[in-house]
Amino acid sequence: MLSEKILSFLKNLKLTINLPGEIGVMNPFNNANTFSICQKFYTKYYNDNNPRYIIFGINPGRFGAGLTGIPFTDPIRLQMVCNIENIFPKKQELSSVFIYEMIHAFGGAENFYNQFYISSTSPLGFTKHNKNLNYYDDKFLQNSIKNFAIDCIQKQMQFGIHHEMAFCFGEGKNYLYLAKLNDEQKFFNKIIALPHPRFIMQYKLKKKEEYINKYLFAFSDKK
Repeated sequence: MLSEKILSFLKNLKLTINLPGEIGVMNPFNNANTFSICQKFYTKYYNDNNPRYIIFGINPGRFGAGLTGIPFTDPIRLQMVCNIENIFPKKQELSSVFIYEMIHAFGGAENFYNQFYISSTSPLGFTKHNKNLNYYDDKFLQNSIKNFAIDCIQKQMQFGIHHEMAFCFGEGKNYLYLAKLNDEQKFFNKIIALPHPRFIMQYKLKKKEEYINKYLFAFSDKK
């Protein structure tokens, strides 16, 4: 089952590179509580062998996937939308708010996750001075995780991921990094970049519905 493949992948994630002392690695899957939530989530939505389109975020953040283990899923959406009880502090994460409004417009979580699998360029997260750090905001980190990122994509491709097209949340640095890896490794025929949910919620909130429609159009035009 796809759920078993995903859970095995997450359970065995390790980053074996030496990083500067001020940079910490965030591996939520080492937390028993979090991994239990992952088991419930992936068993609920991925307990089949159907192929999916993969979507790449950046890397887990402390209040979303860094806490729940599920990309773009904060504790509130996890409980209220996915109906998965959890003991995490019920604090919302902006990207999660947008993604689940988009998922609702798409037709609901079951329908969305039956077609898509959300991951990240780096499935492990990073902190610097106890704050979120995106992998591309530190040049040393960006260069150091290249082999890790490639290895993670290769392993996830074995899940039955569609090769003709992938999606990327972020039209800037995350997309450019992924596109360069894809040029080298030929994972996908093309990668479609979409505006990052946090960018939308912070800077384009009044046009949120337009961006939801942009996502829906991109996801419906899988050719």
